[in-house]
Amino acid sequence: MTSRTIAPAGRGLRGRLVVPSDKSIAHRALLVGAVAEGTTVVRGFQGGRDNRATMAACRALGVAIDERGETLTIAGAGFDGLRAPAGDIDCENSGTTMRLLAGLLAGRPFTSRLVGDASLLRRPMRRVIEPLGRMGAAITSEPGDGRAPLRIEGRALVGVQHTLAVASAQVKSAILLAGLQASGSTRVDEPARSRDHTERMLRDFGARLCGGELWVALDGPQRLRGTTIDLPGDFSSAAFLVVAAAVIPGSEIRLTGVGLNPTRTGLLDALAAMGAAIEVVPEAGASEPVGTLVVRHGPLHATHIAGELLVRCIDEFPILCIAAARAEGTTEIRDAAELRVKESDRVAVMAELLRALGVAVAELPDGLVIHGASRLGGARVDPRGDHRIAMAAAVAGLAGAAPVVIDDPDCAEVSFPGFYAILARAAGA
Repeated sequence: MTSRTIAPAGRGLRGRLVVPSDKSIAHRALLVGAVAEGTTVVRGFQGGRDNRATMAACRALGVAIDERGETLTIAGAGFDGLRAPAGDIDCENSGTTMRLLAGLLAGRPFTSRLVGDASLLRRPMRRVIEPLGRMGAAITSEPGDGRAPLRIEGRALVGVQHTLAVASAQVKSAILLAGLQASGSTRVDEPARSRDHTERMLRDFGARLCGGELWVALDGPQRLRGTTIDLPGDFSSAAFLVVAAAVIPGSEIRLTGVGLNPTRTGLLDALAAMGAAIEVVPEAGASEPVGTLVVRHGPLHATHIAGELLVRCIDEFPILCIAAARAEGTTEIRDAAELRVKESDRVAVMAELLRALGVAVAELPDGLVIHGASRLGGARVDPRGDHRIAMAAAVAGLAGAAPVVIDDPDCAEVSFPGFYAILARAAGA
């Protein structure tokens, strides 16, 4: 197994940085473009492994996609243009790919089988199987316990009202993609507001939706028309650089073209509550808000993160833990039980990582209590194949007093191609 050593930064992070395009929005642009009628152009696509799994899935369903540099041209022929795949569709490590495809394929008149890597096959899929089943979908968990591989026998769907027990953009999106093919009204109610990229994008493709803060509905069936999508920078990728600059003395960076969808930027609110020096400069954008983040180092203090705020920074939990480790006082992060069934058990793995760095931490069923440390020590880290754990460990190495060695560091390529090179450039290495 390969490893990478991240040494403490010799100076603060500096420079104007650009992060890869938004992974969540790129997944949706590929899938919605695949079932729209006419040409869809996606600009700014940089494609980590998760996005390429979605692209391969679309091609396996008969959709022609031309890739030239960072521009994709998708030849959509509507929902009826999809064709039965010749073999299994490999979603690799991408839960978004599998869950959204389940909704998209539930109403198609053919059988498909969704598989993935060992990590994805451990993740829960019943949360999408059951609501789609209420619409008439025939989705079978082959192990019989709600996990993949999933066998999907497409059939006619009927819209119904769903109330989600846990806020989930992936489940909501799967239901909406199925609802576009169903007869009647489909409605999704959530206990908290999850990211709304799918709703924004469907409107860009001409879909008719209505909704409020915690619900969205549409009448089906509907036809979509091809359009042009400009992908913003991925906020979840920018988060690692934001926290690195906030905790490393002497830092000042500018991150340009970052997506600032309010359902995604809970980390900024959490860091503001900790006293971080972050300036947000809006830029011209389309349906997704975009801007520049100017981040300077400054002292952080502890805070409490839970509820709706936690939902809006759920993907940023690993790097938020590093910020808490460098903050004065005791930070409590709650309502994060969902993270125990991600690429890894992120709650347990982050507790292990923090202890290895010399940070006092208490593990709770739904989160962590982190006692800020005056310094971070060195450690050897096994990220369990989880890209966000690997990148959080790298920031800890830069911000600490001793090197951090990361095993299997290239798992970061899943979401942030070139992460280590950008981090090194900002640190002047």
